Amino acid sequence: MPDELIAWFENLGAGDVPRVGGKNASLVEMTQALGAAGIRVPAGFATTAAAYRAHVAESGIAPELAEQLAALQAGKTTLQQAGQAIRHLFLERDLSPALAEAIRSAYRDLAAREKVSAPAVAVRSSATAEDLPTASFAGQQESFLNVRGEAALLEACRRCYASLFTDRAIAYREANGFDHLSVALSIGVQIMVRSDLAGSGVIFTLDTETGFPGVVIISAAWGLGETVVQGTVEPDKYTVFKPLLAERHAIPIIERSRGAKERKLVYAEGGSASTTLLETTQRERETFVLESAEILQLARWAVAVEQHYGRPMDLEWAKDGETGALFIVQARPETVQARRTGMLRNWRLKDRRARPILTGAAVGEAIATAEACVIRGAEDIARFRDGAILVTEATDPDWVPIMRRAAGIVTDHGGPTSHAAIVSRELGVPAVIGTGRATATLQDGQTITLSCAEGEEGRIYDGRLAFDVTEIDVAALPRSRTRVMLNLANPAAALRWWRLPAAGVGLARMEFIINDHIRIHPMALLRFDTLQDRDAKQRIADITRGWPDKAEYFVDRLAQGIAKLAAPFHPKPVILRLSDFKSNEYAHLIGGGEFEPAEENPMLGLRGASRYTSVRYRDGFALECRAIRCVREVIGLRNLIVMVPFCRSPAEADRVLAEMARHGLVRGADGLQVYVMCEIPSNVILAEEFAARFDGFSIGSNDLTQLVLGVDRDSAELATLFDERDAAVTRIIADVIRRAHACGVPVGICGEAPSNHPGFAEFLVEQGIDSISLNPDGFAAVLRRIAELEARLDAKQGRTA
Repeated sequence: MPDELIAWFENLGAGDVPRVGGKNASLVEMTQALGAAGIRVPAGFATTAAAYRAHVAESGIAPELAEQLAALQAGKTTLQQAGQAIRHLFLERDLSPALAEAIRSAYRDLAAREKVSAPAVAVRSSATAEDLPTASFAGQQESFLNVRGEAALLEACRRCYASLFTDRAIAYREANGFDHLSVALSIGVQIMVRSDLAGSGVIFTLDTETGFPGVVIISAAWGLGETVVQGTVEPDKYTVFKPLLAERHAIPIIERSRGAKERKLVYAEGGSASTTLLETTQRERETFVLESAEILQLARWAVAVEQHYGRPMDLEWAKDGETGALFIVQARPETVQARRTGMLRNWRLKDRRARPILTGAAVGEAIATAEACVIRGAEDIARFRDGAILVTEATDPDWVPIMRRAAGIVTDHGGPTSHAAIVSRELGVPAVIGTGRATATLQDGQTITLSCAEGEEGRIYDGRLAFDVTEIDVAALPRSRTRVMLNLANPAAALRWWRLPAAGVGLARMEFIINDHIRIHPMALLRFDTLQDRDAKQRIADITRGWPDKAEYFVDRLAQGIAKLAAPFHPKPVILRLSDFKSNEYAHLIGGGEFEPAEENPMLGLRGASRYTSVRYRDGFALECRAIRCVREVIGLRNLIVMVPFCRSPAEADRVLAEMARHGLVRGADGLQVYVMCEIPSNVILAEEFAARFDGFSIGSNDLTQLVLGVDRDSAELATLFDERDAAVTRIIADVIRRAHACGVPVGICGEAPSNHPGFAEFLVEQGIDSISLNPDGFAAVLRRIAELEARLDAKQGRTA
């Protein structure tokens, strides 16, 4: 009967996975449970698992199906031969009359509901073992878009049934222990969202590489979403910080990365194909697909879905170009990070000076080194060599059998939510996605090193580079009274360390963001029209394309970089040091040569506090202040503390604080704290005067040591004389801790001495320092050492008492 073969979405529930598969059941549950929250799901119906089983039995497929599978498992036939034979069984047989009529009848009812004679529908498969919390089955079965008319719908349904036995689906079930004959297929038929006139993409409710649960990751491209899933385009990427979504005035978008979006999939007009791939316009490539309000709406929906299911989710969304409405079109559990343990593995290249020959989006956090196996098309898959690094243009589900045998994967096209990325994560194979030219650059048999250990940017190096791997059992790390914090510089890598029990970030280096993520001197952006260097002017024009106001490029990129350093540790404090380049380092930025003086000794020249009020840089400093205000006031990350470096005198401190206030950063207003680096002897000699002007001190042991001892810290000739443990240095550090505490001001240290010298860390704890901040790779060892020392001191004080 039709009601046994067809089920309307509104008549199903979350417990109907055995009846309509995981994908359809999930859509149904969202429709019923979250519709009141405003989440829109396209209307539709599903064929049932009973309909599939009846079709298999009534069409006579069952005996031959079982025979082919038995032959495969006995090794009497190949995967490709068995898959092709089984698919042929489904494709050569018509649907049973009862099932065909049930589908036609439901399609007519759907048309009547939508008031359209022959509505375009999406036809998607939903297996009963698919999209479960421990098995994603990403891309294992087929979907068909823009299907119109009863005949086309029945043909699409037959092809969906056949796709239950694609080679990749068979291989996946074999690898994951699913019985082929126990799995059934439901077919979801939904009204098409006219995203061909707008855009679509994918949403994850956590960071897919690190498992950080505090963000929503949204990918977006023009047209239908298959290009994003298949990895044939580089999409836009938006990262939204979840904890601030509930704040009324916050816009917690901590990243907007514009993808190339060179192609889009749209409805085909005429002919047999239902869709066609077109080149995007220059304007489309330079324009973000989503506005801020749409990003936040999708993020809030994603959080609502995640909270309802009680687990991280993987969603697909679409925007209707006719109405502007957003829809969720698929929902499934995220299965990779959800299975991770509390062990934190840290991969690190030993040669940090190596230069990459290719870059792309990093998938995973591992490093692999092996020969490249360049395969440009699926017809050459048999050439793949086990243990090689697969290099190809893009992957689809047919590539899964060889992807699982690869040491690593490199693609020309795609983004973090493409098929190659999703499957690589699930297999635990590191990948660099969307390099643009890997198949043209790398030679078959060339030895390469693939690194996903340097943040969101994956890198390919020529040759075999040495690396090491360490493991940290985060759950076993002790706690300490002394706040142990992190030094961070690279926004792309900040999320990796969210599992560490750090007390926040003791040093966030702004200049790294400017150097690596902006690359342009701020004054060159402000004075772009009068730049004399033609080459620099052209490079700036290319980099800032899409930003009508070039200064906004600096503010946007800097604000996003700072936000990505601050978000993983919110609401714990994150201390941001204002830019601390020397003049020679600023000059190396694009366009910087026209704005920097030639100094004999830049280390003691125009740097730190003196620069912010200098006529040479004051307008550039205004952009830094705008970015900080954006992070605190627009994004909402008020855990951000500002720190002034290399401040030589109280008078200079007053000038900098006044300049900050002129740009809306008033110490004490809206909870803003301002710290000062304690790295010049005058900071210690005049500790009380500085304490009256700032909320905290952070000892910069490198500069303080060189200025106390009169030793150039960069001099190889004097390297043996440079020692933070020298009595002159330790005495001055002990003095400033004591005097600052007398003024009620906390003191931390952000140099590497506590990591390099265990005795130095003990000295600091004994002096009562409030916090110690160090690089992530030294965090665990120093934390253990500090906890042990505090326990000994407690025991000693107890005996004395």
